[in-house]
Amino acid sequence: MSLFNLRLQELHNKLHAKEITVSDLVDESYKRIAAVDGKVKAFLTLDEENARAKAKELDAKAGGNDPRGLLFGLPIGIKDNMVTEGVTTTCASQFLRNYNPIYDGTAVRKIKEADAVSIGKLNMDEFAMGGSNENSSFHPTHNPWNLEYVPGGSSGGSAAAVAAGEVYFSLGSDTGGSIRQPAAYCGIVGLKPTYGLVSRFGLVAFASSLDQIGPLTKNVEDSAYLLQAIAGHDPLDSTSLNTEIPDYVSALTGDVQGLRIAVPKEYLGEGIDPKVKDAVLTALKVLEGQGAIVEEVSLPHTEYAVATYYLLASSEASSNLARFDGVRYGVRADNPKNLLDMYVQSRSQGFGDEVKRRIMLGTYALSSGYYDAYYLKAQKVRTLIKRDFEQVFEKYDVVIGPTAPTPAFKIGAQSDDPLTMYLNDILTIPVSLAGIPAINVPCGFADGLPIGLQIIGKALDESTILRVAHAYEQQTDFHKQRPQL
Repeated sequence: MSLFNLRLQELHNKLHAKEITVSDLVDESYKRIAAVDGKVKAFLTLDEENARAKAKELDAKAGGNDPRGLLFGLPIGIKDNMVTEGVTTTCASQFLRNYNPIYDGTAVRKIKEADAVSIGKLNMDEFAMGGSNENSSFHPTHNPWNLEYVPGGSSGGSAAAVAAGEVYFSLGSDTGGSIRQPAAYCGIVGLKPTYGLVSRFGLVAFASSLDQIGPLTKNVEDSAYLLQAIAGHDPLDSTSLNTEIPDYVSALTGDVQGLRIAVPKEYLGEGIDPKVKDAVLTALKVLEGQGAIVEEVSLPHTEYAVATYYLLASSEASSNLARFDGVRYGVRADNPKNLLDMYVQSRSQGFGDEVKRRIMLGTYALSSGYYDAYYLKAQKVRTLIKRDFEQVFEKYDVVIGPTAPTPAFKIGAQSDDPLTMYLNDILTIPVSLAGIPAINVPCGFADGLPIGLQIIGKALDESTILRVAHAYEQQTDFHKQRPQL
């Protein structure tokens, strides 16, 4: 049995008792990558030399009396839009294929301070723009449950690596569902924290008012530990919240007696696969059986969420990606005729189709004469979507529904239809627009592919969604099932 199938506490105890070493865990990771990543293609860059050196350093440290946290020595993968000192950070784009950062992002630094071992950088949709991982400019990642299917996106590599047992857990980023949707497709746990809870310093920006780093793990307990390590105020990020961080692990009581659950009728209506709906309704019955109260509610502005999101996110992307011009860093076009031609050629050659599509949409929405009609109106609708959640949370503790309307789809099935692709995020986008936390937990299978349950909470109430997710997880074994690669 793989060491990665053990619970975090069990691994910690084995390390403490010197039954295993950190080097054993790192070996396990690279052996698994060698065995399966040719099929899964979750990684873009492996950092083997540094990882093995770090493992030896930690093995020596373990012989002393240093107090060690539970993340000590555990192999982790990092999505390739988080800067890592001395390790190529490409955002899965040809534009940054030669970019070697000179510093670590805050979340990466915190992981290293917790003595987790970075194994390498994980594949993604280019600049985090996509929901299938087919927009990577290097290669698509494959779903470990069925290699003909997508793993979701944009954190598809982060989800697939955990599901395939290549790393113990990983970090991803979520702008409109990019942690939760791939977690659902790959049958693992994915948490999007409250906006501002985890520092964005060192995360290459896509849409600055939406981007958030979060954990992808095999179970809810691991998610709580990993969130504990990366959450907290950061003076280097002006949007970072200066708030007290609770003990997330202590929230995992398994008790949901009297908890009030809201189920939006919009989340189980038209467009939801019947097998997904059945799995979610069955999961709600499990929580009811534990003493929770389940009632139907309405989030009336849900239907406008996708249009609102793509206007706002594309507008912010247009602004953020202006810095990629071939001058300061990244790849520069060869033999341009003049300065303007260098900009045009560098951006034409460096960016993929989806990135260009969103830059053009965002630039149009921000342009003179259209700003009020599109961008400003989208901001107003965002406020209405946020207000919908606030009104529901006056009476209820959590909102629950599916994470994605369908299980994973086949690679190539939607690549020529961007609008259909965008609609895969219809259930995750409203949460991102409202800036509130949500977690995906596995709740079933359809034709051998995982189904995800989304548990949404109030701002800064990660403890409650973790508690509900953990209580549900204790009554089921979906999170224990592994793909047979």
